[in-house]
Amino acid sequence: MVGQNTVLGIDFGTSNSAAGFLADGAPRLIELAPGRTTIPTTFFFDFETRQTLIGEPANQALLDGAEGRFMRALKRVLGTSLMHEKRRILNEQVTFVDIIARFLNTIKSRAELETGLVFDRALSGRPVVFHGAGDPREAQAEADLRACYLTAGFRDVEFLAEPAAAAIASGALDQSGEVGLIVDIGGGTSDFSLFRSGADGVDILANYGVRIGGTDFDRAINIDRVMPLLGKGTALRKVIGPGLSPVPFAIFNDLATWEKIPFLYTGQNRRMVEEMVRLAEVPEKLGRLSTVLEDELGHDLAFVVERGKIAANSGAGTAVIELSEVERDLFVPLPSDVLRQILEPYAKQLQGGAQEILRLAGLETGQVARVIYVGGSSLMSIVSDTMKAQFPDAEHEFTEVFTAVTDGLAIASGKV
Repeated sequence: MVGQNTVLGIDFGTSNSAAGFLADGAPRLIELAPGRTTIPTTFFFDFETRQTLIGEPANQALLDGAEGRFMRALKRVLGTSLMHEKRRILNEQVTFVDIIARFLNTIKSRAELETGLVFDRALSGRPVVFHGAGDPREAQAEADLRACYLTAGFRDVEFLAEPAAAAIASGALDQSGEVGLIVDIGGGTSDFSLFRSGADGVDILANYGVRIGGTDFDRAINIDRVMPLLGKGTALRKVIGPGLSPVPFAIFNDLATWEKIPFLYTGQNRRMVEEMVRLAEVPEKLGRLSTVLEDELGHDLAFVVERGKIAANSGAGTAVIELSEVERDLFVPLPSDVLRQILEPYAKQLQGGAQEILRLAGLETGQVARVIYVGGSSLMSIVSDTMKAQFPDAEHEFTEVFTAVTDGLAIASGKV
């Protein structure tokens, strides 16, 4: 088998990634880390060792307080002007195309090392929409992702919508002709795919997507619960004359947005916040913001918010977002009912997405026999509660939520 050319299916996700190929008629997932077929889509550029860490080692370096730059959710940068801007990291001028390509090349190399095969072509999952239906950045986002694969060493790449891949992995439903709905809630996008099963496999009836995902849930929680403790909503005394002005909101929004955090740690921002502390009506809160910027704790906050979200979603009492990295004994409660209230606007968007895909397929709610959930964020109860309300008579199943897309890409890769 050594040297054989074959196609590698890759699910490059906002939060996690996986890869697989078709072996003996069945999907085989690559062990990308010891005992794991999925790895976090994260990067850490270690200033001391000059190494670029990927996946769990990147997360651990951040948590260990190593000196460096951490990045996550780079999939959301596809299609934007940031993709091709050169920036200096570890004394090297690189673009986000270069950075993402290194991640994809790592997946390629690990797959080839494990299997002894040569994967020179890729079948990549892609969200139904990167930014939004009709958004002019859509074509550029796919072009950017293609450039990343080619830079990573693949000579060719084809794309398959992620919910369509999950539909392929689901196989035929028990009764031929039944209609199923894939609800794929990832880190950055929510995708829907209606399909009908039959003797010849799965027929995709319609795809639809909206640009919301787990990282949006995190940002909303962060802004609502954590940022007020850092000065959001407080006021500043005017430099000249009496009166107050509100603290600018933009820095709090960026601090709560995964992909924007690495760019906040500038001398200009630190000086701006120092001036805000001097003029603050509540200086202790903006003092915490200053600490976050000075000690580069933005990603630490994002991780504790994510953990708080998961705990609150479990419904086991009142969850807590621990903020002791910022200030000793600082925390904020996150009751499950408050979590639901914060995420309610997203529930309405998800409901709208489900209704839109029914319209696109020309189907009624009652014609959907099964709803299949995919993606880690689909485990949020607000997602399943919203879908159960929309499709009360359908079966709802959570099977292989983390690998269904990769399984489908692996199966489809055998036909490329």
